[in-house]
Amino acid sequence: MLRRLVCLILVFASCSTVSAKQPNILFAIADDWGWPHAGAYGDPVVKTPTFDRLAKEGVLFEHAFISSPSCTPSRGAILTGQWHWRLEGAGNLWSIFPDKFITYEDIIRESGYATGHSGKAWGPGKPETATRELAGKRYKNFQEFVKTREEGQPFCYWLGSSDPHRPYKLGSGKEAGMDVSNVPLPACYPDSDEIRSDIADYYFEVQRFDSLVGDALKTLEEMGELDNTLILMTGDHGMPFPRCKSNLYDIGSRVPLAARWGDKIKPGRVVTDFVSTTDFGPTFLDAVGLSIPEEMTGRSLMTLFQSDQSGRVLKDWSSILVGKERHVPSQEAPDMGGYPSRGLRTDDYFLIVNFKPKRWPNGTPLYEQAAVPGTWYGDTDNGPTKSYIVANRDKDSEHRRAYELCFGKRPEIELYDLSNDPQQVENVAGQPRYKEIRKELIADLMQRLKSTGDPRVTDSEIDFDSYPYLGGGPKHPSLGGKKKKPQKKK
Repeated sequence: MLRRLVCLILVFASCSTVSAKQPNILFAIADDWGWPHAGAYGDPVVKTPTFDRLAKEGVLFEHAFISSPSCTPSRGAILTGQWHWRLEGAGNLWSIFPDKFITYEDIIRESGYATGHSGKAWGPGKPETATRELAGKRYKNFQEFVKTREEGQPFCYWLGSSDPHRPYKLGSGKEAGMDVSNVPLPACYPDSDEIRSDIADYYFEVQRFDSLVGDALKTLEEMGELDNTLILMTGDHGMPFPRCKSNLYDIGSRVPLAARWGDKIKPGRVVTDFVSTTDFGPTFLDAVGLSIPEEMTGRSLMTLFQSDQSGRVLKDWSSILVGKERHVPSQEAPDMGGYPSRGLRTDDYFLIVNFKPKRWPNGTPLYEQAAVPGTWYGDTDNGPTKSYIVANRDKDSEHRRAYELCFGKRPEIELYDLSNDPQQVENVAGQPRYKEIRKELIADLMQRLKSTGDPRVTDSEIDFDSYPYLGGGPKHPSLGGKKKKPQKKK
């Protein structure tokens, strides 16, 4: 706590208090909404008129990536503007958020802004100080928040939602009028109407989140504050399906992102610069005229906002880091570890380093032996797609391939040639013609990780597997599929 207070004092000493004429910030974030599931990206089924409007009246980002494809670390990285591997225990799911880490909300609130949130903010987990509200005070909804703030006071609001997190109402997508036969399947899945229907149910909740944000925009218009508000709309990682959420591939770590801010952002642009959700905190501070703390590793997006260009605006924004620590402890007991990995994504290649390749990347199938009792492929949420792929793994070669891609063990090094394999299903790391590019990418990744103080590649004593885990895990269907909290270590 003392370190956090000192950091805040240093920040405030270098900037003046904001005035009531400052811009507002509305940050809208879905739970488990991944790229490219929006109309603006060309998805033929899901309807996202609010997101599409923001993209049309602002800027659409093609290469937005999270820090970690897991709720708690992803959201912690957004709040702190730092890579999740710098956040100690908060680099894991269901963790404790240390008091010493300041957030952009701390800084903006202390400068005079009204702050608050509704829906899902940071979590799941617990702040070290139980009363600390990391994204501001909780409100029933955005409309209640704007009514209770002081008149004319600028605001920074986190508009969260539990959509489109599982579970889903079975058949809700079809009931909503979606043509399930038109749902595109990721390349890692077998041809299956059951999976298409499951994705349509996910789409239904994406549309519900889009409507929630649409209501907030309507409120801003009624207030006369729409054009004075920086609006960002995104998700915290990919959809809750096999090989997506809790995996580093694009369908796990790439997210939709659109931003609108009146005449501050030239409309109708599509930007291909690689950006990270860790960039949001620095961007918000920069937008309201506050200093960005040195410990924030994210970069302000203001230059991209202020540009009139589409495509690649900044040539050196041509790659991005992603990573994962522990999602659910889903190895065999007594191993309470996760599946630590780091990735470097460029225009042409995706390199992934798996630090513990002997572990199950999405959890053990041996639920009777799981570290959290009963946990079944614990890094993948239960649902029809998961059950279908597991149950049909021996049906034919197509289904066996899908099972291995989603649940099988992986080598230490994965390399994907995106020009030939944009969906990242054919690992070419062992092919001789990729030897030099593999070597170059590994060297680049390791150097960048070291420069950020990543404990996985430094002499740090931080052990992510040793931090307490406060949640449960997806259970085997024979156990009812329910989550059960693990017993505390004695």
